[in-house]
Amino acid sequence: MASISLPNAVPVKKVLIVDDDPTVIELLLHLLKNEGLAIETAENGLRALEKLQNTSFDLLISDVWMPEMDGLQLLSVAQKIAGAPPAIIMTADQTPTVMLQAVREQAQHVVSKPFHFNTMLTLIRETLKESPAVPIEVLSATSDWVELLVPCELRSADRVQPLLMQMKSDLPDEVRESIGQAFRELLLNAIEWGGKLDAGSKVRISFIRAQRMLLYRISDPGTGFRFEGLDHAAINNPPDDPIEHMRVREEKGLRPGGLGILMTRSLIDELIYNEAQNEVVLIKYLS
Repeated sequence: MASISLPNAVPVKKVLIVDDDPTVIELLLHLLKNEGLAIETAENGLRALEKLQNTSFDLLISDVWMPEMDGLQLLSVAQKIAGAPPAIIMTADQTPTVMLQAVREQAQHVVSKPFHFNTMLTLIRETLKESPAVPIEVLSATSDWVELLVPCELRSADRVQPLLMQMKSDLPDEVRESIGQAFRELLLNAIEWGGKLDAGSKVRISFIRAQRMLLYRISDPGTGFRFEGLDHAAINNPPDDPIEHMRVREEKGLRPGGLGILMTRSLIDELIYNEAQNEVVLIKYLS
C-alpha cells in the first residue's frame, strides 16, 4: 500500500497502520487526516516488519489476523527491534486468549473492532503524547482465570478495564457496567494510595469467572490503611455534609474522586478486605 505525507504540515510523529482490510486503512487515514502525522500503511505483518526495520516510527497500529504474518507475530518480532514503537492492537477476535496474548507481547492498548471513531482518535493522541507505558505482565490467561501485574500508573486502569470487560461479554450490560465501575474505582485506589503512583511498583489483579459468580482480587504493594483515617473518602463524610471529602481532596491537591469504597458497596454483592486492608475481594453473584 502507498505511503502518504500530509501536505502543509510538519510530520512530527510517524505512524504505521497495518491491516489487510483496505476499508479499515481508509477509515484510519480519514480519522487522522488533520493530525499532522506522517502515515505509512502495510497490508500484513511481513510488509510492516520490513518498514519497521528501515524506518523509526512513533506508533504502530495493527490488526491481528492477517496473511503471511499476523499482528501478534509482528508484535513479538518488533519488540526485538531497537526503538520499537508503542503498539495499539485492533481485533474483531475478542476471545480472552487473543486479547491477553497481545498484552503479553507488550501491546500498549487492545481495541475491539468495530471501534468508535472518537475513542480511537483519543487513544492515538494520548499514546503519541505520553511516554511509553510500563508493560503489563500476564500471569494467567484462561477464560476462567486471568491474573495480571499492573504498573502503578493511573492510565493502567484504561488499559486493563477493556480487557476484563470482554471476560463478561455474555452478561447483561447493567451487570458488566456495575462491576466494571466498581473494579475501576478500587484499582485506582490501589494504584494511587497503595502504589503511590510509582510505575515501578505493581498491583496484582486476579479475575475469576465461576458458574454463579464473578470475583476480583486486587492486591497493592502498600502497607494498608484504616477506614477511620480516610478523610478524603466519601465513606467518612459526616451525615450532615455528604460532600465534605471533596473539600478535603481539593485542599490536599488530589484528583476528583473519593467515591470508590462507598460506590463499590452499592454496586457489588460482597466487598472483603484482608487484615492490613491492602488486598480486597469483590464478588458479584450471577442469578
